[in-house]
Amino acid sequence: MHAFTLLLTALFLTCSLHAAAPPPNFVIIFIDDMGYGDIGPFGATKQKTPNLDRMASEGMKLTSFYAAPVCSVSRAQIMTGCYGARISVPGVFPPASRAGLNPAEHTIAERLKEQGYATMCVGKWHLGDQPDFLPTRQGFDHYFGIPYSNDMQRKSLPDGANVVPLVRDDKVQELLTEEGQSRIIERYTDEAIQFIRSSKDKPFFLYLPHTAVHTPIHPGAAFSGKSNNGRFGDWVEEVDWSTGRLLDTLNELKLAQNTFVLFTSDNGPWLIKGSDGGSAGPLRGGKGSTWEGGVRVPTVAWWPGKIAPGTVCDTVAGTIDVLPTLIALAGGSVPSDPVIDGRDMSALLLRQSKTSPRDAHYYFAGYNLQAIRQGPWKLAVATQPESMGKAASDDTKVNPRLYNLDQEIGEKTNLASQHPEIVAKLQALVIAKAAEIGSPTPSARRPAGDATDPKTLYPSAPQASRAQNKPSKKQPTAPISLEQLKPGDEIAADAAPKIADTPFTLSCDVETSQKDAILIAHGGAAVGYALYLKGGHVVFAIRTGNKDGLREITASVPLQGHSHLAASFATDLTMTLKINDQSVATGEAAAAINRQPQEDFCVGHDNQKPLLDYPDHEAFEGKIGNIKVTFP
Repeated sequence: MHAFTLLLTALFLTCSLHAAAPPPNFVIIFIDDMGYGDIGPFGATKQKTPNLDRMASEGMKLTSFYAAPVCSVSRAQIMTGCYGARISVPGVFPPASRAGLNPAEHTIAERLKEQGYATMCVGKWHLGDQPDFLPTRQGFDHYFGIPYSNDMQRKSLPDGANVVPLVRDDKVQELLTEEGQSRIIERYTDEAIQFIRSSKDKPFFLYLPHTAVHTPIHPGAAFSGKSNNGRFGDWVEEVDWSTGRLLDTLNELKLAQNTFVLFTSDNGPWLIKGSDGGSAGPLRGGKGSTWEGGVRVPTVAWWPGKIAPGTVCDTVAGTIDVLPTLIALAGGSVPSDPVIDGRDMSALLLRQSKTSPRDAHYYFAGYNLQAIRQGPWKLAVATQPESMGKAASDDTKVNPRLYNLDQEIGEKTNLASQHPEIVAKLQALVIAKAAEIGSPTPSARRPAGDATDPKTLYPSAPQASRAQNKPSKKQPTAPISLEQLKPGDEIAADAAPKIADTPFTLSCDVETSQKDAILIAHGGAAVGYALYLKGGHVVFAIRTGNKDGLREITASVPLQGHSHLAASFATDLTMTLKINDQSVATGEAAAAINRQPQEDFCVGHDNQKPLLDYPDHEAFEGKIGNIKVTFP
């Protein structure tokens, strides 16, 4: 009887201890602009990453893990579990942007705080820098970091130095010059470890979105010149060092077996930056594109005792799955309203399943749904630029295109003609998802946050365009309604639409039998934009102020009869051309239009200094009307 009592007592104590097991801690390490081939576990050899190598050997590599093409949208996805198109975060938020992540959205931090977690964000936030958009208003107890990209410098007043702010909670702690950025990884790491130590006795969530390895590249003094891959490799090695310090701290505090750590990147490498831009390894494309190299990112998951060591998962997952996964691991559940796009992937991490919890993965460039993946099959339905600042190749101008990523990860061979049934199946999914969140009139898109009277976080000089700095030689011209214009008309430069440093959409109705003609032009040899006909196809051109700055996208179908054209230029540099509300071309501009064009706004011709060398053409014959330039 005594033995039986002891047995019952032991069982009771075992059950009690199990019931009292604390919820897991979470650490997300989110790197900026790190490509698929930039760390050792994914094939890098020029820079050494022993801590990430160890992390992968003790954990799991996720080899089909997806982010988004550019910064802000990728961060919105990991924070909310939604595609950026669903929550009106299509691209990149500049400093003092009126738009930001809507405080009405529910972030990982907010969901975990409901379950008693301590929360901190250390690093690059980039979801809006106005007070209501900062991390401390989005579920984080504390924040320390540069709130946007490290190249978004402004001239501070009164000294005129180019700086970015270093913010603690909701106040600017100091202003960093480029030289001051060289200690940013060290400072982030110290803050992160301090948070872990102070939170060790309760469940915690640490979100560490590093400023590295975004340009400008500024490795710390201890790492400068140490890699075999220049300063980019040096900074990758410093990121590896930082990761090792975090893992060592978790082991020291005996928290490792109750802490899930995820290491990943916000998008692919910025290829046009050359030696400062990183590598996509075997993948095609880079940052700013929906090729695999633009959105498929190096990812390692670590949780000793829970995630089997040395494992690899090639099942499709992504940043949108992080929120529901962490909430499930914490013992909670995500409400059905508001709708999110991600799904709980814990069964993949714990090797309880090899099946993706999502039916498909969608590749958005802004609001433009360009591709879909289901299993090994990826269907591209729009022309894709190779990367930010690099135009699309000729083979991408044939759509749709079908790739088998299991057989050919580099996306070279179009198999659409061999598998029409797969094309049809995936096209139907694309049409449905575009109607939901990707079309001009989506059924389920939620608004972004909207700040009134946005300002930079510190006194700074206004970002005036060069046009504003030059005295006008003409008397200002009264604004003219564009809708009144007809072929042959023009608006003086000082009364033309103000498009510097802002996304816009140029739209009009056109009817002509000509094959080569200028429709609308605004700009010259420096900056501007134009719509024109070449061989019967509409072309949308953007010229920026940098060398070799002309980019053009050409409609995949010829212009026929009376048509409505809409040409859009987004904050993430995406160019989109639509005819009668159907997307017919997409591409990427070389840069933003950072100053106002000095030339007139012309209809049916291009006076003064032409924007480009147009094909031989006659004077426009036909109708152009209902012209509008609108701003989001």
